[in-house]
Amino acid sequence: MTPPGAPLFARISGTGSYLPQRVVHNRELEATVDTSDEWIVSRTGIRSRHIAGEGESASDLALHAARRALDAAGLVPADIELIVVATTTPDMMFPSTACILQRKLGANGCAAFDVQAVCSGFVYALSTAELYVRAGKCRHALVVGTEVFSRLLDWADRGTCVLFGDGAGAVVLSASETPGILATRLQADGDQVDSLCVPAHVSGGRVFGHPFVQMDGGAVFKFAVRALGEAGEAVLQEAGLSPGDVDWLIPHQANVRIIEAAARRLGLPIERVIVTVDHHGNTSAASVPLALDEAVRDGRVRPGQHVLLEGVGGGFTWGAVLLRW
Repeated sequence: MTPPGAPLFARISGTGSYLPQRVVHNRELEATVDTSDEWIVSRTGIRSRHIAGEGESASDLALHAARRALDAAGLVPADIELIVVATTTPDMMFPSTACILQRKLGANGCAAFDVQAVCSGFVYALSTAELYVRAGKCRHALVVGTEVFSRLLDWADRGTCVLFGDGAGAVVLSASETPGILATRLQADGDQVDSLCVPAHVSGGRVFGHPFVQMDGGAVFKFAVRALGEAGEAVLQEAGLSPGDVDWLIPHQANVRIIEAAARRLGLPIERVIVTVDHHGNTSAASVPLALDEAVRDGRVRPGQHVLLEGVGGGFTWGAVLLRW
């Protein structure tokens, strides 16, 4: 236990992820929309994506990822004192997906709530949970990014349907006597709402508006590269580090062109960037923890390394978290 009065820090003590069983390769999409494997790969780097099965919800995906993160941390659900779920595709209007996950985990009694920041959601959720841990409000927090984004897609729109997939990633954030999260940065610009959105709502049992993803690809690309670069620079400056100190950059897995451009802006070679978008597409709030878990489990991320997490999404929202692993 941490001695009374000693400073508290927050460290990731376990990671987990989950991808649905069904895999949709680019060749399958060629049969339904005017596209090709070559076109998709050359512009996005995506070769396949996972699609949730009928009846498989965001909380179902989150449950698998959460259990794996708890196992990695050596904890049980009863140890969790806070659950924060980042999702754009909740199970229902209310209650929160976090509360539904809490029931499925058997972690009843702790605080549980959702965060909605689209593709920046996990970065927002992790930054929020860190404040609870550092304030001494909880010892162990479960932070999850989970999406069934395929249900927001118009599968006849080649500009969006080829980009996204479903999945979940989770971390356990634990109190520590040594620093883990070194710096965080969160921002938003509501003036950019129309650039990336699902402009629909439900009223009186009817759906009003356009219930599918609507995106200005050029605007998103330009903004994402700038925002990711600025957020990364900001947390490095706060921590007194430089890009040369970063062992791994784990950006939002939107498409490989954005990832490469963001790395160049920070002066990082692509060899120090974790790229997983090729086999799961853009999984929105799940993409950063999915990539993190993969890199931890295959041994690329090791103790003592500096890891930079970055996200950018509709809103626009964006942010970064700098870790010492």
